[in-house]
Amino acid sequence: MKKTLVIAVTILSATLASADDRKFSAADVPAARIKHGGRIVISNDSNQITAFRFFDNIREALVSIRSLHLGTRRNDGVFDANAALNVQLSPYLSSLITEASRAHGVDPRLIAAIARRESAFNPNAVSPVGAGGVMQLMPATAKYLGVSNVFDTRQNVFAGAKYIRTLLDAFNGDLDLAVAAYNAGPGAVRKYNGIPPYAETRAYVVAVRANYERALRTN
Repeated sequence: MKKTLVIAVTILSATLASADDRKFSAADVPAARIKHGGRIVISNDSNQITAFRFFDNIREALVSIRSLHLGTRRNDGVFDANAALNVQLSPYLSSLITEASRAHGVDPRLIAAIARRESAFNPNAVSPVGAGGVMQLMPATAKYLGVSNVFDTRQNVFAGAKYIRTLLDAFNGDLDLAVAAYNAGPGAVRKYNGIPPYAETRAYVVAVRANYERALRTN
């Protein structure tokens, strides 16, 4: 009964929040803080994002909310699964980024640009606030992306790519907003209706975009 009540309250809260697209982001799913066991997977498309919990062959929808609608969809990024990564990476990490790119529809050069800024491609990196791995996933975000070990490079890179895809969908393809949300959180982007006025976040967006655009020019 307690479990059912918690799930019901969570779904009700998400439903009410989704009624006002101006106040709730699909990428805010980790804030629900569901603590029960089971494997949690986030499924998303251009219209809706849903967090599911799996128990063997049983699936429960924990949270289902609409993506943000910010007007005309932008296409700042491109997608070329065969694009070469012109950065010094181990063959293993390079292949992981390419695989994750194909799995989640995110250009591998964008994944690499974010990974470079986040961790300098260090799979053992840990930030002062507890983010870990190549893509510097926070514990709550990692959990809701189905990651059991943020230092497992494959899990980390695939989850990071999925989160980037989620943010791009949530912000209608606006690359700067998606990248800013990866750094500062989607709530901050929503609060300021754009890139937050944090020096760190603004520098982060500039650096990621510069690395990404440089990679585009060399392919």
